[in-house]
Amino acid sequence: MKKHKKKKKILACILAFAMMSGLCACAGQSSDDTSSNAAEYLTKEDITVNETISNDGDGEHAIEVSGEEAEYSNIGVTKTGDADGDEADFYGENSAVFATEKGTLSIADSLIETNGKHANAVFSYGEGTTVNISDSVIETQGDCSGGIMTTGGGTMNAENLSINTSGRSSAAIRSDRGGGTVNVSKGYYKTTGMGSPVVYSTADITVSDAYMESTASQGIVVEGKNSVTLNNDTLIADNNTKNSDKSDYYQAVMIYQSMSGDAAEGTSSFTANGGSITNKNGDIFFVNNTATEISLSGVEITNEDAEGVFLRAEAAGWGSEGSNGGKVNMTASGQVINGDMVVDDVSTLNLYLKEKSSFTGSINSSGQSGDVYVEVEDGSTWTLSADSYVSGLTVSEGSAIDLNGHKLYVDGKEYAAGSASTGEAFDISTGNGSGDGAPDGNGGPGGNPPSGQPPEKPDGNGGPGGNPPSGEPPAKPDGNGQPPEKPDNNN
Repeated sequence: MKKHKKKKKILACILAFAMMSGLCACAGQSSDDTSSNAAEYLTKEDITVNETISNDGDGEHAIEVSGEEAEYSNIGVTKTGDADGDEADFYGENSAVFATEKGTLSIADSLIETNGKHANAVFSYGEGTTVNISDSVIETQGDCSGGIMTTGGGTMNAENLSINTSGRSSAAIRSDRGGGTVNVSKGYYKTTGMGSPVVYSTADITVSDAYMESTASQGIVVEGKNSVTLNNDTLIADNNTKNSDKSDYYQAVMIYQSMSGDAAEGTSSFTANGGSITNKNGDIFFVNNTATEISLSGVEITNEDAEGVFLRAEAAGWGSEGSNGGKVNMTASGQVINGDMVVDDVSTLNLYLKEKSSFTGSINSSGQSGDVYVEVEDGSTWTLSADSYVSGLTVSEGSAIDLNGHKLYVDGKEYAAGSASTGEAFDISTGNGSGDGAPDGNGGPGGNPPSGQPPEKPDGNGGPGGNPPSGEPPAKPDGNGQPPEKPDNNN
């Protein structure tokens, strides 16, 4: 049943809904899906479609809402056709469902499928624009085709969705230049393409009580001064392919600044409360060319790769050499941490173990490198798995630190078991940003406009106003239709 507060004009072509039937359905629960978050989720067979809306035009939409309110339920939307990168990724061109100009769009109990380049499924663009979508199934096949997409300060509220993407650079929960606010609760979110994390954030994104899985990319990527918060989620990440050669490592969660101008520079955040994170390959966390606050509370974290580390903060191919390390405040509250930490000579780590947290692992076991401060609150513990080197340590007298047959060096001096120590944390603030291209006060190269306004949409001739004031956009796809090289996890 479709309801309107204002009659809609729909850009539609009469295409057989069955043309998209070749898209793979949301896969049934696999033998590895043991979490209650994956116990039940929607498939295409669960959706009753009463109306089909289709579009096959390059750059067009099947549904467009601009400056008004519209509601849809029990619809089937299919979209083919292609678009270039910037218009689609920044401004929503070629998305199947598109809302803009402070419009409000609500969708329920629906099926949305796309098969084209830069064919995002559901797109919210611009401040004051809101998309509410629930109890629906989304599938995308083409490269650079996200499930739900938010840019320019838009808002996306999603509940109990099943999203499957299979193209390259096609995050299930995706944002780009100008960011916005994304709230996701419940559901099933899976990606299988190279460079396709489940969540790519240049926005403020919160996911609660959901099942998320990536089979080729990171599970979560945060770029620039943005955030991801996970509440009681199940995240399984198997990062085993690369979208660029800028980093040698694989990881479940990557936090970085690409310097492309798609995300403002400053301190980002990653928060996980409860739930679980399982990493199949490489490291758990990788931080590069940015500052971040990582907060962990009661999360079951498992690294199935014995060679991987828990945290790697170090330089890679983004930013300016010598100033492009990772700067991390990591706070563990009631948290178990198993795994080593590596902080290179241009990086910083402040590690806070609070509320009976336990850390078993080493820090910089090869010797002193970056600035590292560790604070062990009474009731919390650190058990060494190898010799470790830190710059500063705060701990009360007692047994909070178990050397476990190894040595701990604090600012070059060997720590005596059971002794008290007082140190000082390091400042991780980035000032105007790390690396090259720091933004100026007028929103110059390297960041989003300081006012938080969405980027100005290009005119038809690509003239003045054609590019956002935050600098040059990423390179468009090459002649083979490949997405631009951004990170190893380009969204």
